[in-house]
Amino acid sequence: MTAEAFPWTPVDPLGGVFGDLRMRGTFYGRTEVSAPWGVEMPALDGCMSFHVVTEGSCMLEVDGEVHELRAGDLALVPHGRGHLLRSGPGAPILGRADLLPQEYLGEHYSVLRIDGGGAESRLLCGILEPERPGAAHLLDLLPPVLLVEGDDAARGGWLSVLLGMITDEVRRDRPGAEAVVTRLADVVVIQAIRGWLETGGTGPGWLRALQDPQVGRAVTLVHQDPGAPWTLDRLARETRMSRSAFAARFTELAGEPALRYVTRWRMHVATVALARGARVGELARTLGYESEAAFSRAYKRVTGVPPGTVRGRPDVPAGPTSL
Repeated sequence: MTAEAFPWTPVDPLGGVFGDLRMRGTFYGRTEVSAPWGVEMPALDGCMSFHVVTEGSCMLEVDGEVHELRAGDLALVPHGRGHLLRSGPGAPILGRADLLPQEYLGEHYSVLRIDGGGAESRLLCGILEPERPGAAHLLDLLPPVLLVEGDDAARGGWLSVLLGMITDEVRRDRPGAEAVVTRLADVVVIQAIRGWLETGGTGPGWLRALQDPQVGRAVTLVHQDPGAPWTLDRLARETRMSRSAFAARFTELAGEPALRYVTRWRMHVATVALARGARVGELARTLGYESEAAFSRAYKRVTGVPPGTVRGRPDVPAGPTSL
């Protein structure tokens, strides 16, 4: 049976975005500490961090904001920002976590121990990198810190189960452990983001638009097939709205006109592909441009630089940051 005969279409627009939420390049660490203690988590462009307190408590500091984490709490730091973990206010920072002496139990797992002689705490920490453009795009819109309180997670019963499986996989380092752990991490992140949205979290731009049944469908279609010949009329038909009503609704929710968003999403996808070595001419055809020159002009207009300057440079941010 062909894919066309049995297509998969998300039930809701956010489901399509969550389907793109895949991680790679993971590293996990178990932290066993006693107060007073403090460590610096370095800034890592394009990555996100998570910290779960399994025993005791600690303080998380991001951009000058302090959050107290207790046993069972999960904290996501989605924007690659450097941050601090410490036992309490004023506790000394002993150095960067990745440079401190620790026991490496595998290529992707270590145990950091600090003995200050006081109250004990245990944490499970991870560093994740989004694999697909849609995932990075979603994470960009999250707040600087996303917290899931242990009581909320316990009611759902999901956090302890997932973290137990992650810990078991990284400790035993069985064949295929990295693939299993990264998929489990996907679910941890999705659950945290879903919980944030369900408790009233809203973001700017397309994340807010996705939560609207009709405009969300249009955004999802553009994300799924950015190279299609999208017009305002076609998008309005797909959402079963009049052209004028769709245009007004999209701009209200997304903060910009629909076709401008289409162009900017194409350039976002292009930036990711270029950084991984895609050819400009190939991208021009894939993204619906009549010629390489037309694509290059559009790319420079949106991003401010020619596409050739981005090709093969994974250090370049994934597209226009204001998306």
